[in-house]
Amino acid sequence: MQFSQLNLNPALLKAVEKMGFEEATPIQAQAIPPALAGRDIIGCAQTGTGKTAAFLLPTLHQLLSDQRKIKNPRAVVLAPTRELVIQVAGEARKLAGSTSVRIVSIYGGAKMRPQIDKLHRGADIIIATPGRLQDHMRRRNVNFKDLQILILDEADRMLDMGFLPDIKQIVSSMPRQRQTMLFSATMSPQVLNLTRQFQQNPEMIEIDIATPPETIRQTLYPVPKHLKTELLLALLEQMDVHSMLVFTATKQEADIVTRKLIEAKISVACIHGDFQQRQRISALEGFRAGKHQVLVATNIAARGLDVEGISHVINYDVPDNPENYVHRIGRTARAEAEGDAITLVTPDDEAMIYRIEYLLGYKIERKTLPDFDYDVPAPSWARPSPESLLRKREQSRSLADRWRSLSGGRRR
Repeated sequence: MQFSQLNLNPALLKAVEKMGFEEATPIQAQAIPPALAGRDIIGCAQTGTGKTAAFLLPTLHQLLSDQRKIKNPRAVVLAPTRELVIQVAGEARKLAGSTSVRIVSIYGGAKMRPQIDKLHRGADIIIATPGRLQDHMRRRNVNFKDLQILILDEADRMLDMGFLPDIKQIVSSMPRQRQTMLFSATMSPQVLNLTRQFQQNPEMIEIDIATPPETIRQTLYPVPKHLKTELLLALLEQMDVHSMLVFTATKQEADIVTRKLIEAKISVACIHGDFQQRQRISALEGFRAGKHQVLVATNIAARGLDVEGISHVINYDVPDNPENYVHRIGRTARAEAEGDAITLVTPDDEAMIYRIEYLLGYKIERKTLPDFDYDVPAPSWARPSPESLLRKREQSRSLADRWRSLSGGRRR
């Protein structure tokens, strides 16, 4: 469907054209018409499918249809992380660039005074993390009496991060008569319960749930745990890497990997929860501009990181659930481009790999790197006990049996 067929405000159509978009993605084509009609929306689609514009375009259209100058916000977008707030606000400003719509982003890790000043001057749309928005509510810097539209972006992630009490408190201060749009990458029972609490007869739209784009080449590289960093460096040497995103499980691991890459004379930046907001923004901007070839990150960047041209995603550590695997690798092959997703797999990871392959419905190709020495002995502190080796062998046999029963019905 062409954007011109969606009956959007002419200023928005010009902005979309300027951004280089002609055809609406499936989530946009299916969500925008009922959203324009004022319906509550549940939009479920994988990352990189255009969910942000799917809620921003109808929201901006409705605000432009009512030109009253109101100081209080008429729309609020709640998002789980500072990075996602910054990204959504950036896209909103591009779409509303030629209009008078006032957009204010609110998030922690930034000074309060500039945010207070912007709120006091007036905001049509507030894009915020729940915690910082509550801070402003307690200080009486924001009033929701004129609110018309509420959007919950990455709702599943907000629940995972424990924001439900904050969201409930925020929503309790809003008018009951409003339009509520909820967007999520997964539709868990917890998310569905959230829709029952906050929405009225919502329109459900589901697009390609938990399915990585076919343009992503997925590969598993089995490796002993103590050789993961060496294998990562060897892969970087042998592959044609334009820009690479490396995911680790912990902040400590991210720091270690970053230090090893720096020692190898590789241009690298790192983001995780211990960095100040200005440091995280600087790292992201440097990566986006090509100043850094590699960005090392914890799950903080698994969603909401919108960087074009990422050629490789490396799961240095296997994600903690199958859905996060899909979100992580979705950072590459954006907008139907091709990309590579490589996961380093230790014997301890086999149970999660089984769950990931079960979700995908097919086995992921396994490879070894030629000329890499996989037989380097582990240091004494890293050697497993005989008991743990026995448990791993038993677990591997069990997984093999389960995969044989699975592959008969789910392999592609």
